[in-house]
Amino acid sequence: MTGTPIFTGKQNPPMNIFLKRGLAILPLGLVVMSLMTSCKGKDEKASKDSTKVVAKGPTPGDTISLDPNKRYIYLTWDDSPQPPGTIMCKRVFKDQGIKATFFSVGLNMFEPSRKRIIDSIRAAYPEFLLANHSHSHGFKDHYKDFYTHPDSAIADLMLAEKEMNIPVHIIRLPGSNSWVGKDVNKGPQSAKQVRDRLDSMGYKVIGWDLEWEQKPGTKTPKQSATEMVDAINKRFDQEYTTEPNAIVILSHDRLFGTPQYADSLARFITLLKQDPRNVFETIDHYPLVMRK
Repeated sequence: MTGTPIFTGKQNPPMNIFLKRGLAILPLGLVVMSLMTSCKGKDEKASKDSTKVVAKGPTPGDTISLDPNKRYIYLTWDDSPQPPGTIMCKRVFKDQGIKATFFSVGLNMFEPSRKRIIDSIRAAYPEFLLANHSHSHGFKDHYKDFYTHPDSAIADLMLAEKEMNIPVHIIRLPGSNSWVGKDVNKGPQSAKQVRDRLDSMGYKVIGWDLEWEQKPGTKTPKQSATEMVDAINKRFDQEYTTEPNAIVILSHDRLFGTPQYADSLARFITLLKQDPRNVFETIDHYPLVMRK
């Protein structure tokens, strides 16, 4: 039998049903396509973002260029953590907006609050630099024993580096104005074996050009702020410093633990800042340290 095909509800639905179903699923297709396009755009954006260069902050030990027309002043304060002196010194330096180096002693970090002081110094770079001043401060100021046992002295210095997480290979030897760097190894004969060992290990040793001294029998500074500034200017004028246009000042945190002497420290810095040639830097940017 021939004739026009018969369509039932179960077979070959009419075209209008296809159209209805197509219209029903069209928005879903658009959504899928939209999502695919969106994901592709995000992937491309993520790919582009991954190629961006993240700005690197200053790292302890980075080399910088020094201006030969400037006078570089390196304030190096020893024996931290020694509250309240260390805290007062940090506050003055921060208020004055200048850089300084803290040569720290591991044995003085004997409680959590003192450890936090060390952590705060380390975290404050490039304003402050944390450097190594030994674990025991020369077997608790027994310098002869310290330097006549170089193996023990080196072990003491390495312990300090580890326990305080010192970020640079820069050391100030306790009780010894010693210097070690490229083509430089000088200081008291008593410390020569330790200096030689540190030199062979790639460490820099920093002494000092001028000391803000401690008044005998006290924990206060001997010289006034004006006397220290005059002494610095004289050293520069006479070119009597270890490195040209650079001077390393030594003092101790404990001398400035009262408001009176913290004010003296602030005045000292204020007077130095009046000369536009003066620049304060951390000791990792000292010429001897940067010279390879």
